[in-house]
Amino acid sequence: MAEMKRVLTIGGSDPTGGAGIQMDLKVFQALGVWGLSCVTNVTVQTTYGVQKINKVPPHIVARQIDSAALDIGIDACKIAMLYAPRVVSVVAERIERRHIPNVVLDPLIWAKDGRRLITPKAWERLKKELLPLTLITTPNIPEAEELSEIPLRSLQDIEKAAEVIHKLGARYVLIKGGHLPSDPVDVLFDGEKFHKFPSPRIEKIVHGTGCILSSAIASYLALGKSVLESVASAIEFTRSAIGRALLLGKGPYYLVPF
Repeated sequence: MAEMKRVLTIGGSDPTGGAGIQMDLKVFQALGVWGLSCVTNVTVQTTYGVQKINKVPPHIVARQIDSAALDIGIDACKIAMLYAPRVVSVVAERIERRHIPNVVLDPLIWAKDGRRLITPKAWERLKKELLPLTLITTPNIPEAEELSEIPLRSLQDIEKAAEVIHKLGARYVLIKGGHLPSDPVDVLFDGEKFHKFPSPRIEKIVHGTGCILSSAIASYLALGKSVLESVASAIEFTRSAIGRALLLGKGPYYLVPF
């Protein structure tokens, strides 16, 4: 137990357990790492949409990170829903102050129902303050378009966008290809080379894939895998979770990571 790796998730809570903090902790347990959490927003949501976002005060966000870092310790960190500008700044400041390694940023903008999960001002701060502290960021196609300001219609477009996002500060960029019209291809850029991970398209509508993928990457990084190994293992882990997906509510299928 003394050698167990520790992974912090920073993001919003999901009362239905299909995404956010709740899903991240399930992934951490499934992969054998100790899950730590910092709640930035308490959402009111169902399987088919987000009804309300309740912000946690920035100083409480900071104190949660301090509690995890100063008492337990942190080997990797996954960041997702931040929503407010001051929370973005507080998280960036604490990442630096507490020397938190292996930062995985899932730059959430919209929920599946179209509800915005970060304000425009917070989005600008994320690009300027948080991306430069990130080991790897994992945007989907719409998020990568917002970060790079390039419309993405092909693999060539994705590669151009990855280069732009890399210049914003992230050491590695993984653009998820699920929104491509063709079979999806995830593209990892390490600053020099592109690594492609093709997958067959799954017709069922699922919820929580981005959360599972990014929290699995953070877990594998904490366990000592390289970025390339962590991404490959996390993609395979996510595919397995999709294969076990359940239809629990009135919305999309929920992934099962265990």
